[in-house]
Amino acid sequence: MFEIKDGKFYHNGEKVNIYSGVIHYFRVLPEYWRDRLLKLKLAGFNTVETYVSWNLHEPKPGEFDFSGMLDIRRFIETAKELGLYAIVRPGPYICAEWDNGGLPAWLLKDKNMRIRCAYEPYLELVKRYYGALMKEIGDLQETRGGNIIAMQVENEYGSYGNDKEYLLSVEKIMKDTGMDVLFFTSDGDWKNMLSGGSLPHIYKVLNFGSRASSAFNALKGFQENMPHMCGEFWDGWFDHWGEKHHTRDAASIVKELKDFLAADANFNFYMFIGGTNFNFWAGSNYHNGKFHPTTTSYDYSALLTEWGDITEQYKAVREVLLKHRGIEYKEEIPTVKYLGDSIKLDMSKKGSLRRNMGVVATKHRSAAPESMEYYGQNFGYIVYHTDIKGKYDTLINPLVIKDIHDRAYVYINGELKGTFYRNKKKGLLSIFKKNKDNEFTVRVPSIDGSLSVDILVDAMGRVDYGYEKMYDRKGIGDVRLGNQLIFGWDAYTIPLDDVSNVIYDGANDNEPMFLKAEFDVKDKGEAFIHMDNFKKGVVFVNGFNIGRYWEIGPQKALYIPASLLKVGEKNEIVIFETEGFRSPSVVIDGKPDLG
Repeated sequence: MFEIKDGKFYHNGEKVNIYSGVIHYFRVLPEYWRDRLLKLKLAGFNTVETYVSWNLHEPKPGEFDFSGMLDIRRFIETAKELGLYAIVRPGPYICAEWDNGGLPAWLLKDKNMRIRCAYEPYLELVKRYYGALMKEIGDLQETRGGNIIAMQVENEYGSYGNDKEYLLSVEKIMKDTGMDVLFFTSDGDWKNMLSGGSLPHIYKVLNFGSRASSAFNALKGFQENMPHMCGEFWDGWFDHWGEKHHTRDAASIVKELKDFLAADANFNFYMFIGGTNFNFWAGSNYHNGKFHPTTTSYDYSALLTEWGDITEQYKAVREVLLKHRGIEYKEEIPTVKYLGDSIKLDMSKKGSLRRNMGVVATKHRSAAPESMEYYGQNFGYIVYHTDIKGKYDTLINPLVIKDIHDRAYVYINGELKGTFYRNKKKGLLSIFKKNKDNEFTVRVPSIDGSLSVDILVDAMGRVDYGYEKMYDRKGIGDVRLGNQLIFGWDAYTIPLDDVSNVIYDGANDNEPMFLKAEFDVKDKGEAFIHMDNFKKGVVFVNGFNIGRYWEIGPQKALYIPASLLKVGEKNEIVIFETEGFRSPSVVIDGKPDLG
């Protein structure tokens, strides 16, 4: 039985400390779970912690998926086989630099929806999700002979709100659905966050990345005679597109680790391995009036690299932690094998998005442009089309698009007239027209008959943290000519969850397109595709979406897990590019480039 007594953790009557590291099962392919968990154990840790991604497990209301890389049960059972405790943080909100903080996109279809508060329709959906989750892992709790020792109530709620009725409701739902291990809340080491995010009767942990020797002072007045634990020790940081790649040196991490150990404190390294934001799953931040989408790599400068190799930080932490615990493992740390070849591919096969709309898109009709979520779309791209008919003088009445989320390509009569990003500053025309911050102006020719308008929108990850823009619906808002709203729209949802039927019959170099090539590998190894010649889009390897690329960096190469590659048969690369290329060629090799 795992319990707290006299300010310490005990398991079956023996004092224990929690030395935990974070591995998100949904950021690592299942073929690598045992390897990553074993490396966690061999580094001296005794616990693995993971969030649970509600938005992936319930992609459509009432339809649940716990298969493949979402098989959390297999992940936790693998940890148990290796002798590791598990801590599960089911959310419902997880942040994690994950799309919408892990909340399903379909919640946003209801324009009256209120999240993360005591709004009964939301709580009912949380209860349904928790019920499904507990059917999968309920019997893996320590109270029933498993290895799950603790579960979190919500997540860093003090960084968002102060609804105690909501927190109590989440706690009750957890109990009602069968969660019966140690409950805890986690918040930043600031009294404002603790005041808003904690409950008096629930164990509290703190999240921070430095000052381990003094940070726990924040708990005074909130919690006494309880074990000190850092619920998230930030041993690195994540990257945004257009910013620098973050790193952290081993010495600064070891200093904090020694302070934890000297204080007999407990900790959870966030992250042990960061992994990858495959597909369109990366989230974004919004602060100082700017939108900041997260890169595909979630390397985090963690103890293991994104592709599972050990680092200097790993070696330094392992030396200190094994010595402290008096452990000497004889088992060798598994090595990582990299792709030995350097393969240059000419992406010779091309197919335009325009010609493939009937293959990759689903058509919807609506009076006004609606969000992706309204049309039932979780991720990807969307095209809005309308024909404006009549006689219009557009010199002083230009086309105005409201609420672009997040990057839009505007075509007038089939010709690209502008690319607009939600962070873009106002142009002279917008200033002259006194446009608001969330409006974008497009110069169009005067109309005498008909004008065709197509707007391709790239959704770059919903906001995942804080209160600003958390209702981050993707697509566009109203469109008008001057002060006249434009009605009558066709919307084409393009989730790109299947590109196997794309037709490659040519494309113009200046239009959104698919490109395809095939290649052979002699032997599997961890690989990277270098996108230096391309501008913005996503890459598929043998049908699996390995994530977004963008020429602004810092990330210049996308990780291709060796388990996706095939020996003895052709491998396929598909690129969907929205902004063009300098040369339609890529290089695949064993050399990462995170910037």
